[in-house]
Amino acid sequence: MRVLVTGGAGYIGSHTLKALASEGHQPVVFDNFSTGHRWAVRWGQVEEGDLADRERIRAVLQKHSVEAVVHFAGSAYVGESVSNPAWYYRNNFVNTLNLLEEMNAARVKRIIFSSSCTVYGIPEALPIPETAKLDPISPYGESKRFIERMLHSFEAAYGLQWLALRYFNAAGADPEGDLGEQHDPETHLIPLAVLAALGKIPQFSMFGVDYETPDGTAVRDFIHVTDLAQAHVAALRFLSEHGTSMPLNLATGVGESVGSIIRAVERLSGRPIPVERCPRRAGDPAVLIADPSRASELLNWQPRYGIDTILQTAIRWHSRNDSK
Repeated sequence: MRVLVTGGAGYIGSHTLKALASEGHQPVVFDNFSTGHRWAVRWGQVEEGDLADRERIRAVLQKHSVEAVVHFAGSAYVGESVSNPAWYYRNNFVNTLNLLEEMNAARVKRIIFSSSCTVYGIPEALPIPETAKLDPISPYGESKRFIERMLHSFEAAYGLQWLALRYFNAAGADPEGDLGEQHDPETHLIPLAVLAALGKIPQFSMFGVDYETPDGTAVRDFIHVTDLAQAHVAALRFLSEHGTSMPLNLATGVGESVGSIIRAVERLSGRPIPVERCPRRAGDPAVLIADPSRASELLNWQPRYGIDTILQTAIRWHSRNDSK
């Protein structure tokens, strides 16, 4: 299948390119390279462009006779979305509308959308099912919820087939060493812990040590980025075979505390992590754990990698590749 991958130069997008190519698909990368990396695009053809440019979207869809879209492109910093909500609604929501309108005009009827667990906000019950109330607490989460609503509307009006994959905490690096996580600025827990252990940043800031959890630190559901990539391939196959649209959680269903991550990185790296204990951040839930059973059943997909493999691949990647 000829698959347009928007944001394919990013962290999850680039891993998904590799997974798509390994399954015989023909990925076409559409990226403006504002945050993605050219070195990460090693599979598929590259079309540089921006989703704000509808003529460019139209030309690429036609040129490659695209059959499906995997949509990663967008901005993804929760804190930044609070200080600059206009950009998040424009770059995430408005630009996705551009994409969907051009897909509809080109009669491209399948899309896998990169959604987020932030659509749930503060959960009322755990583990979180897809049927939980959507109540995001940041413009970033709101932009994802708006897009999911738009997918429903395009399905009803134009026959769009879609899956919205609600990620929890993507982490780790390609087990073969081809790809890994590199953001500027880096805000994710695991790379920050690894960089602190390797002495590449002065310390790790731990936000909140007084939660009602076993060790007082927040608990999150981490999933290996390669498992996420494989889920996108499975989602594409599911849409092709069934055409049934819905949101799906992508996670392991297993919680790891911030404190346990710090201890595991120290154990696996053999190095201590300087930790600065800080107050809780506003809006951070004590525990976020998903119910991933629906994706497991419908996509015939299971995460293969546990937390130690996530951390080992991250340590290996950051040890070797921070000069890229």
